[in-house]
Amino acid sequence: MTGIEARDADLKKELDATLQARRELGEEYESALVDSFLEKVDQRIDGAVERRLRRQLAEQQMQVARGARSPKATDTWGERFGFGIISLVLAIPLSAIGGGIGHLPGLLVAWGGIVGVNAVQAARTTPGLFRRRRGSSQDSDWEE
Repeated sequence: MTGIEARDADLKKELDATLQARRELGEEYESALVDSFLEKVDQRIDGAVERRLRRQLAEQQMQVARGARSPKATDTWGERFGFGIISLVLAIPLSAIGGGIGHLPGLLVAWGGIVGVNAVQAARTTPGLFRRRRGSSQDSDWEE
């Protein structure tokens, strides 16, 4: 018998006991007996909800501790690659417009925007990409 079946059997026994007590005590105690039974049902429901919430909270804490993030459909390699290709294709007319109208400063602004958009996309799809790391490297003093 599983835990759920055992709890259901216990609840059935409680209901049977409540109905038996109602037969023995009479209708004047009916509301008190029903209230008592409903209180036990509420406690069971509250316990089940609390266990479920604790389990979900523990799972979330484990994901945070592992540095995991929830998988997203947009995080596939193909979509990241496609984003990079599209940004490079759009860089051609943006470079022409920026360079033609604003000369070198316009070209720098256009490419700054392209690099910025790609950096934001990279940071979104690769958490911790731009965080500093503390490593055992002799050359650097990186922090995480």
